Amino acid sequence: MQLIDAPSSNFGPRTSPPDMIVLHYTGMPTAEAALARLRDPASEVSAHYLVDEQGQVYALVPEARRAWHAGKSFWRGESDINSLSIGVEIANPGHEFGYAPFPDVQIGAVIELLTDIRSRWTIPDARILGHSDVAPGRKRDPGELFPWKQLAQAGHGIWAEPAPAPGAALKAGDKGTGVFALQAGLTRFGYDCAPSGDYDGETAVIVQAFQTHWRPAKADGEADGETRARLIALLRLAAV
Repeated sequence: MQLIDAPSSNFGPRTSPPDMIVLHYTGMPTAEAALARLRDPASEVSAHYLVDEQGQVYALVPEARRAWHAGKSFWRGESDINSLSIGVEIANPGHEFGYAPFPDVQIGAVIELLTDIRSRWTIPDARILGHSDVAPGRKRDPGELFPWKQLAQAGHGIWAEPAPAPGAALKAGDKGTGVFALQAGLTRFGYDCAPSGDYDGETAVIVQAFQTHWRPAKADGEADGETRARLIALLRLAAV
């Protein structure tokens, strides 16, 4: 893999070695515009890498430094995700500018980049996440069109397709032990979803974020049997 050096000054020191990768889409009309913004000191935004639609990989911030890509975020009790992670921006106009499927050559480059990054750092499969996972509701990227299953099949991330769990879907307004168990599972997995037994708006947002990554055909915030079964299976795969 050939890296194009495109240094950004938007970074700071880390407090610990990275053990997570966070994938984003750029959400801008062009890769050139995204690259300029990630390098602009006034933007106060950056990532370690940018992968354009042709599969070219731009190196912006050294991996040993803390890039500014996750913003306000949370995963498994940690709120300073920037200090724990390597951020990869993937050029795509996003939902605001005409969200489109990611080209095969681009995903191939992402897979190659992840292989390269993980040759240097201990990053578990369960800690390869999307921006929407660590910032549900606030962020939607890389979105429901991102091929997480393909990444997992290439050795990066986790994926499960078990038979659906029995029972009706849990949804906003529901209360009870089923909701409590769902919230507990989401919290154990990594989301900030304190169990209350009340399927409130925040729970629906987190369920939708989970679905966007692991149940993209139905990212509506209602925890149907397939969503719940996938959560249970993924908890086993993540060993948490």
